[in-house]
Amino acid sequence: MSKPFDAETADNLEDIEKQFAVVAVEQAETYWNILTKVPGSKLRLTNIDDEIYDTFMLSFPEYENPDRLKTFSEEELKTKEAKEKWRKFCALFEKKVEDYNFGTLLRTDSNAEYGQDTTCFVVRIQFYAFEIARNRHKLNDWIVGHN
Repeated sequence: MSKPFDAETADNLEDIEKQFAVVAVEQAETYWNILTKVPGSKLRLTNIDDEIYDTFMLSFPEYENPDRLKTFSEEELKTKEAKEKWRKFCALFEKKVEDYNFGTLLRTDSNAEYGQDTTCFVVRIQFYAFEIARNRHKLNDWIVGHN
């Protein structure tokens, strides 16, 4: 009889990591393809976009400035202080956003396509926070027509 799966003691299997990476890339490609057809300012990413946006702006007022939304570094999300703030933010959506903590890709520069130097790995609710805010400020509207 096999033991129940315990994530804390499980081996870090390369195949599982690759599958997560494939899903993250597929999600990024899907989002990009949508943005090439529909202005981001016309999109709703979830049924609680307003709540995510408002909570993001309250929790991270530095991103109220659209220039800060355009470009940021992965490092600024990974400081000890930032990680703690993001943990609290993410916890607010645990029961509200399906797969809120699944890994996904986020562009660090809204003026660029997904690429090796312009993409970081985040959890889904962070992706929603940034992309909902970028869409509200029309920072993704330039993508329409770019294939």
